[in-house]
Amino acid sequence: MPEKLILASGSPFRKSLLANAGIEFSAVPPTVDERALEAPLEKSGVTPEEVAQILAEAKAANVSESHPRALVLGCDQTLSLGDRVFHKPRDMENARRHLLSLSGRTHHLNSAAVLVRDGQTLWRHVGIASLTMRELDPAFIGRHLARVGDKALSSVGAYQVEGEGIRLFEKIEGDYFTIVGLPLLPVLAALREFGAIDG
Repeated sequence: MPEKLILASGSPFRKSLLANAGIEFSAVPPTVDERALEAPLEKSGVTPEEVAQILAEAKAANVSESHPRALVLGCDQTLSLGDRVFHKPRDMENARRHLLSLSGRTHHLNSAAVLVRDGQTLWRHVGIASLTMRELDPAFIGRHLARVGDKALSSVGAYQVEGEGIRLFEKIEGDYFTIVGLPLLPVLAALREFGAIDG
């Protein structure tokens, strides 16, 4: 019988991706202060990919503490533009600034997934996608944000490629699932390897 899988996340996108793949799991949001964990990492020269992996591992370990023997999947995503790491915008003005910064440039989405059981890390992966935003007119950014509303505040880049955000881009290189926040194909391979799903 496959072992119990727990998604250490409250993200509706990640829950939907696993559910659509026919995976049985329960979701338990971690109690981790991501910004407090991240602050010293950014000062120490850790790469944005490593930040995502460390945070994903911290989330999985946090949930694993209260769920013995369960296989826990922790996830995190960072958006990097050069050395700068972006966080979810606090408000619409912050979202506008995000989009102005990304306009006409290529940024990276770094999606980490980690599997932990009884506090032991069993598997780690970081998927990376490169996204090139077209040159955006500031007035268009304002109209775009007015149309999408608060959805812009729910992702690190202030956009959703699965919605109207796709209109902001000129080129995307990388796996769709990695962009949405869960590198699903490597995760499925790992779940098969650990006997958590049929395969």
